[in-house]
Amino acid sequence: ALEDTLGIFGTLKTMVRLTKRIIPVMDRMFRDCWEAVQGRPCDLIIYHPKAAASVSIAEKLSVPVIMAPLQPMMVPTSEFPLMGMPLSAAGKRVNRWSYELTRLSYFVYARPVNRFRKEVLGLDHFSGKSGILFNADRKPIPVLHGISPALVPQPEDWPPTAHICGNWFLGPDPGWQPPAELAGFLDSGKPPVYIGFGSMAGRRPERITRIVIDALMRLNLRGIIATGWGGLSAADLPDTIMKIDHAPHDWLFDRVRAVVHHGGAGTTAAGLRAGKPSFICPFMGDQPFWGDRVYRLGAGPRPVLQKKMTLPAMTAGIEMLTRDAAIQPRAETLGSRIRTEDGVGQAVRIIEEYAGSWM
Repeated sequence: ALEDTLGIFGTLKTMVRLTKRIIPVMDRMFRDCWEAVQGRPCDLIIYHPKAAASVSIAEKLSVPVIMAPLQPMMVPTSEFPLMGMPLSAAGKRVNRWSYELTRLSYFVYARPVNRFRKEVLGLDHFSGKSGILFNADRKPIPVLHGISPALVPQPEDWPPTAHICGNWFLGPDPGWQPPAELAGFLDSGKPPVYIGFGSMAGRRPERITRIVIDALMRLNLRGIIATGWGGLSAADLPDTIMKIDHAPHDWLFDRVRAVVHHGGAGTTAAGLRAGKPSFICPFMGDQPFWGDRVYRLGAGPRPVLQKKMTLPAMTAGIEMLTRDAAIQPRAETLGSRIRTEDGVGQAVRIIEEYAGSWM
């Protein structure tokens, strides 16, 4: 079902089909959020858009609330359409209108949120005039985006409550050491191409695995295939290709030649920060958006959907990553920009300013 969530219409269709399963999960999540603040001092709540009851919890506790998404899909803009919408040439008015679909998609939250407000928090019904970007009193909710402005510059028509902060990277784990087999493989030859699709297994992971192996062998390239907990499965690999379960991206990507992945927000940011050309093969959701961004910035080839992937397409994409003389310098330039950003520091400054103005 998740592979059918390409585009906003596919997402809405899937959400409607899964509503009976989603609502009990929402109810449990909302109660878990409420339990998390019990018996603890709480001065401010920062939440992901899916944790929609956070606004009501903040209202109950009389504390400020800040939304913190990793995708630019909550705040309307005329500069680009809502991710998933093929409207890049439709004009500014249609671009801005497309964000109404985000508001419509939140209807699935309305009944669970209001039930939670009444039964758990003892609050009034959340006004229909209040939206996902406004409190019950209609005051705008600040929105901090953990996105690099080098990848998505802040739209000029955003309100002053919306911010592109820069990516929120974790620092390196000082206790992590690479397995001897991985370190030995990296030292035994030229930098390999990394291929990993995170938890995105797809319907036929064996097919994608075979395509990846054959493409690397056709191009006479070394490779590292990361299987994740639900991704690629690999067996009987040649000596030039190694399978790993996991390695920190901030460590591994500095040691590879290029990266091929599904286009998750975190993996995209990590690959670009390392200055490595990226070939994005999306499954669903926001992944095509990031693939298109990387392509438009010249840091990788045009993305190819997983369900349309073929051996010729994979071979051509990896060949462009490793042999196109223009892509590598662009990726390095983009990486150098991202490495100078302090997304966490910028977010902290905005949070402190907002918290101070609330008091």
